[in-house]
Amino acid sequence: MVRYRLFDLNLANGLKKLLECIYQMSNQNLSEPHEQGELHRSLSNRHLQLIAIGGAIGTGLFMGSGKTISLAGPSILFIYLIIGVMVFFVMRALGELLLSNLAYKSFIDFTTDLIGPWAGYFVGWTYWLCWITIGIADLSAIIYYLQFFNNGLPFSPVEGAMISVAAIVFIMGLNLLTVRLFGELEFWFALIKILAIIILIAVGLWMIFTGFTSSKGEVASFTHLWANGGFFPTGVHGFLAGFQIAIFAFVGVELVGTTAAETKDPARNLPKAINSIPIRIIIFYVLALLIVMSVTPWNKIDPAISPFVNLFSQAGVAAAAILMNLVVLSSVMSSMNSGVFSTSRMLFGLSREDQGPKAFGKLNRRAVPANALYFSAACLLLGAALQYFVPNTVEAFTLATTLSTILFICVWLLIIWSYIRYYTTRPELHAKSTFKLPGGLFTCWITIIFFIGMIYVLSLEPDTFKALKVSPIWFVILIIGYFFFYKPRHKK
Repeated sequence: MVRYRLFDLNLANGLKKLLECIYQMSNQNLSEPHEQGELHRSLSNRHLQLIAIGGAIGTGLFMGSGKTISLAGPSILFIYLIIGVMVFFVMRALGELLLSNLAYKSFIDFTTDLIGPWAGYFVGWTYWLCWITIGIADLSAIIYYLQFFNNGLPFSPVEGAMISVAAIVFIMGLNLLTVRLFGELEFWFALIKILAIIILIAVGLWMIFTGFTSSKGEVASFTHLWANGGFFPTGVHGFLAGFQIAIFAFVGVELVGTTAAETKDPARNLPKAINSIPIRIIIFYVLALLIVMSVTPWNKIDPAISPFVNLFSQAGVAAAAILMNLVVLSSVMSSMNSGVFSTSRMLFGLSREDQGPKAFGKLNRRAVPANALYFSAACLLLGAALQYFVPNTVEAFTLATTLSTILFICVWLLIIWSYIRYYTTRPELHAKSTFKLPGGLFTCWITIIFFIGMIYVLSLEPDTFKALKVSPIWFVILIIGYFFFYKPRHKK
């Protein structure tokens, strides 16, 4: 009895210390002297590195990879490598731009400076909508994965709406505290995802090298990669179709660019975060999916079920499958957390450039743009209504992710365009840069051609073509807003 009392006492003391730690982080900015109305550089290298990793391991990998495998087969490995290289080039361009002038706080600043006010307006609002659509996709994913704990039964539209509201309120509450708390949460969210994938790789390798046989009689083996139609079993069409959700898996990797204004020592920490991208892609995408398709043949993987969850189910480890579902849910919550953070910072930047309502440029006493957070959360709530119009969560997820992918491609292209302007009009800054984009202008044009080609690829599948057809509506709204409601500032 004494032992249990000591355990309870220790547990209580531990919880007390945890709450004290959270309280201190949530109140740290109240006593720190700071520049009035400016964001704080509160994110450390530890936070930035894990945010960068977490941005590359999102809902698209956990939920969308099953569908991508069904479309492209083992060629998905080449798809992720190709996209990874192109995204890495975008990130190197982004890094050189941000470090060329530490007054640049985000995409809005350098696109406005290098291309013009319209570009800052376009990239800021488009990036805001990017994360709103990701948030809507994440809400679909949350409802989908919670069905696992509902005996696999779908939720009613009312239940889905209640789950969506609860998730949005929870994430908004976290973001209303300090940026350091955001960084701390993302650190642990990312750590959970990393450990889960590493464990999956380890378990998968064990299954392969021990010749594990599933309940369906499938023997785990690397030969599954080429034994069922080769590496390109669905031909060129299937290979191209696999790019849509694969690109979505990478969105968010540029999140380190939106945290630049709140990062300590960006000249040292940003290059480290960006240069680690290729290794992350090889480990968390290529190696993980190689293991998944070696344990279960690609043509036996259900596109409606996360292959990560399915791997543990194949092993007959029910508890592990439950834990993997929880990991996937934490990944989705991490994505929403990053999204709400990004949208609020974009609205803050737009307001400071007189490209958005003045209220969005105001910070609360914890140096958080609270009004921008409220507005983004309200838009997410409206987006949650998608569950009523598209009750099929997988279809809703595909529509939202495709629209998000189109918008992200536009943002990435504007980053590259800004780099071309910087390279040609400010050669002295490029010459003294210690973090240059490899290949310079040649790399830029290769990247531009690739992403324009990806817009065409999105027209090949009926479900992705739906989102492609409605995307011009957003550009029309932006044009109307720019010419009729926004008047560019004239520099004195």
